[in-house]
Amino acid sequence: MKNVYLILMGLFVSLQAVAATVRGRVVESATGEPVIGANILFEGNRLHGVSGLDGSYVVRNVTPGQYRIKISYLTYKTLVRSITVDKDETLTIDFTMELAEDRMLQEVAIVARRDGASDNTARNLERNANQVMNIVSGKTIQLSPDLTVANVIQRVSGISIERNSNGDGQYAILRGMDKRYNYTLVNGVKIPSPDNRYRYVPLDIFPSELLDRLEVYKALTPSMEGDAIGGAVNMVMKDAPDSPSIMANLSTGFSELFFDRDFMRFQTGQVSSQSPYERFGNQYNATATDFSKATSTYTNSRPAPNLLGGLSIGNRFFNRKLGVILAGSYQNTYRGSNSLFFDFETVDTLRGVTLTEQNERLYSEQQTRYGIHAKLDYRLSPRHKLQWYNAIMSLTNAQVRDTKSTQLTIGGYDPELGNATLGYSTRSRLTKQQIYTSTLQGEHKLQDALRLQWSAVYSEATNDVPDNTTIPLLGERRNNVETRTTVGNATRRWEHNSDRDLAGYLNLTYTTSIAGIAIDWMAGGLYRDKQRANFYNNYQLRPTNLLARYGTDFANYADIAWTVINPRGAVATALTYDASEVIKAGYVQFKTQTQRTEIVGGVRVENTDQGYTMRFQIGEDRPTGRQVYTDVLPSLHIRYMPQERTNLRASYFRSINRPGFFEIVPYRIVQEEYQERGNADLKRAIADNIDLRYEFFPRPSEQFMVGAFYKRLQNPIEYTLQRDAIRGQDTYYSPGNFGNASNYGLEVDFIKYLKVWGIKANYTYTHSRITTAKSKRIRNQTGDLETITVNQTRPLYGQSAHVANLSMLYKNTENGWDGQLALNYTGDRINTVSQFVDNDLWQKGFVQMDASVEKTFGKGFSCFAKANNLLNTPLEVYIKNASPKNEGVPFQSESGQTLVRRDFYQRSYLLGLRYRFQ
Repeated sequence: MKNVYLILMGLFVSLQAVAATVRGRVVESATGEPVIGANILFEGNRLHGVSGLDGSYVVRNVTPGQYRIKISYLTYKTLVRSITVDKDETLTIDFTMELAEDRMLQEVAIVARRDGASDNTARNLERNANQVMNIVSGKTIQLSPDLTVANVIQRVSGISIERNSNGDGQYAILRGMDKRYNYTLVNGVKIPSPDNRYRYVPLDIFPSELLDRLEVYKALTPSMEGDAIGGAVNMVMKDAPDSPSIMANLSTGFSELFFDRDFMRFQTGQVSSQSPYERFGNQYNATATDFSKATSTYTNSRPAPNLLGGLSIGNRFFNRKLGVILAGSYQNTYRGSNSLFFDFETVDTLRGVTLTEQNERLYSEQQTRYGIHAKLDYRLSPRHKLQWYNAIMSLTNAQVRDTKSTQLTIGGYDPELGNATLGYSTRSRLTKQQIYTSTLQGEHKLQDALRLQWSAVYSEATNDVPDNTTIPLLGERRNNVETRTTVGNATRRWEHNSDRDLAGYLNLTYTTSIAGIAIDWMAGGLYRDKQRANFYNNYQLRPTNLLARYGTDFANYADIAWTVINPRGAVATALTYDASEVIKAGYVQFKTQTQRTEIVGGVRVENTDQGYTMRFQIGEDRPTGRQVYTDVLPSLHIRYMPQERTNLRASYFRSINRPGFFEIVPYRIVQEEYQERGNADLKRAIADNIDLRYEFFPRPSEQFMVGAFYKRLQNPIEYTLQRDAIRGQDTYYSPGNFGNASNYGLEVDFIKYLKVWGIKANYTYTHSRITTAKSKRIRNQTGDLETITVNQTRPLYGQSAHVANLSMLYKNTENGWDGQLALNYTGDRINTVSQFVDNDLWQKGFVQMDASVEKTFGKGFSCFAKANNLLNTPLEVYIKNASPKNEGVPFQSESGQTLVRRDFYQRSYLLGLRYRFQ
């Protein structure tokens, strides 16, 4: 037996000694890009392999002999090659595949356009771009853990996100520049914002699955609109495919948050869309019967599972001259947070703040998000093409915020005896946001050297918050027993606004040659007419029975009898106004390229005519206003290519940031310690921007980039505390222009694939400085308390010094597995600028981890799972000092800091099916 064993072992070793390994790469002939998932089959036996993320394959244990190898992949011509394998060797064989003939466009003599959603396309566009930019491909978006554009964009270098109340991303902060310094495009066309005060667009309204790719421009060319200091976000939506295509997905999931508590909701379907003022006229005196009880009728239960789905259908017709795509996405999710929040005040000359109230907030939010877009493109001839794009994006958020407040400085607060004065408040808020855009575009080759592009755009963004209801109750804690007592005054509020754009774009390109060097000359312009309307109406209600007690006189909020304090409502406020803006712009741009150098430069001129009219005037000095100004915005972008896959970039551009409409309305709102005012004299900010970047693309899907940026801002817009020039004792919080500010940093991007593994990583360091006025309380020579103004230097609002992303990828095409583990780190940043020196509120740095996995089966089916916030990372806000007045206050554990806010969102999970026919 021992001899038999030795013989078998010897035979095995001898076979291993003569066995060979065949390896290599499979690439596309036209571009050199790797073909991922190609099958390498040794005919006549079971030897086979599959190309990985970098196009490489390995087939081991190949015995000596002659073989026929068959290489196949969908949409490519099948290759067959004969090889001879000798003993004990490693044979390297690369294969080049060509697109199949049925993928050729018959009207032009080139192969079909590249897949706009692929990683290879994204890297190629970055490599050949006119300016510094980053791109997230549609394929990466599909396999990522992210469901909205706002969450996708946080994976891009230099970008952090501002989150909403349920922890989802909402706004992008580019290179430390607040959301106000960026703009948003859909297919290269700017869209309006539904926000009731500002210009910036909430990115959580866009389902990520509708995108072919997400582009982030970090430098502007003359042909781009000039009001972006941080950068511009362009969402390139799905385009018509070259052959019949159907893609569908359906998924469900849940949030761990509601394992431990119920979901609180109200009757959203019965909410009154208009206030009594709007329904019956401005002379109508409202009564309690005019207010629906829908917003005060609450139920508590476990939420239904989340439901998400999407469908995309596209094809080309009439000999591929007509392209059609229709795509839609629907998401119904239940989210929320458990929040701790402290109210505070400044006391005498004490350092820091004194915490006055502890608020425990439970948020329950049902988000219904849908997006529909349709695109038609028709090629009239090889020289002329028309396309018509329509999209509507909608987000409805039904939120209940249930709050319990504990007074920390009054009402006999004694935690040892369990005594305190309590307050209860329940707010129901229904928010409906919608963006609609329609764009008709034409591309015309008038001559071999002359091309014309034009666009006609209609866009409208709306925001509706009907019957926002807050009902407060008083309460008490005695010997650790809590009871609700009487009712306070309730508020019922209606808000809505619309932002309508009519715009036209025109671009002419003429190609000429000077000294044998081809130059593309571009000239064009923009005209946009923007009209905005805001409406606000607020009613105050008091209980008819001021002594009515909870549990005795009423058991539910809907049972409370009310009397209207202001029957005609309060509409004479700052949020009721009309605004307009006309932008006229023209530019001249040139582009020239030699074998190693590309230069793009020129100048853009933008004229702004911005104004407002307050509908209800209450003594303002300037109830109407207008600003007219012209900006000259030069730019120059140089790309040097010392090698085929290497770029050295240098860019300069000047850009601006216009004030928001609400900011220049001269409103006054009285707060507890100061007023809030608009600033009709607020100027636009102007920035000079410099970028340097080294780019290396070792393979078509890989990259290494390192760059530096510098921004010098004139008249940056910041909210600060100011003093009245006439009445020096009056202080107010207002937007203003404050001298100059600087912002500079370093970015590193890295993508690498090795067979079935991949890594994506980026890191950004950002440093900024701005000096603004703050208040400080002192004792003067007579011992009286006095407030003085001092200057303080700090980072720009919203800017994190350190932002990093790391994604570990796994792709096994042979077994149909895709996986991703994504980590995001955002460092400390200012959350709110305080009016008092050293009291700015900082958001604590955090790490968030998300994961996703997908398994592909035959016949176009796959299943996927996504998990978010695996570390249950909270959002924490603090002040960088501590006061002895806060000793003994709960949750104040870290020495030298004062905790102001802590939100927990819990983990969320999603499981779904995907089908693809193409």
